[in-house]
Amino acid sequence: MTAAAREPRQPGASAVTLVRDGELAGRWRLDAQASRVEFRVRHFWNAITVRGWFEQVEGEGTVGADGTVSGPLVIGAASLNTKNKQRDKHLRSADFFDAEKHPRVVVTVRQTALAADGQLTAEGTLEAAGISEPVTFTADVIEASAEAVTLRAELAIDRNRFGMTWSPLRIAAMQATGAVTARFTRIPAGNP
Repeated sequence: MTAAAREPRQPGASAVTLVRDGELAGRWRLDAQASRVEFRVRHFWNAITVRGWFEQVEGEGTVGADGTVSGPLVIGAASLNTKNKQRDKHLRSADFFDAEKHPRVVVTVRQTALAADGQLTAEGTLEAAGISEPVTFTADVIEASAEAVTLRAELAIDRNRFGMTWSPLRIAAMQATGAVTARFTRIPAGNP
């Protein structure tokens, strides 16, 4: 056995091989139990970081024969949790997500490119609080097989673009960071 054969294959490189061989083509569904959508915002003039996550997330994707990916990731806006009930209520209000009127946060991927190192560049839209804006981000392939793919991405979000401008005395940063770990499993052919 050669030294190269003994080295474990990198997940990103595996994804490139699987795409090249057409093994990822088809429909995929998000495994919500193995996925996580988190956010963080600097607060109190950068003295602390408020962290939270969304407890409801679902999604699907389609991988074309050429390896392009498209599909939505749908997040329940009211499912946010920062472990502080008063803050969570405020984040769900019209000052931020306006979850009563806009119950979903949706990331829709429309176009992708997979680099030789396995990093996926994606373009699409982010819809939150009733406002849709174009986004571009990169995702790292954490796991890749013909039956399951796990991606991890971070996205810097300007809260101003979504009308989430509440911040008396500029106490909270206008930039938030979203972090997604998304595990997708193949939908068998013929399944809805």
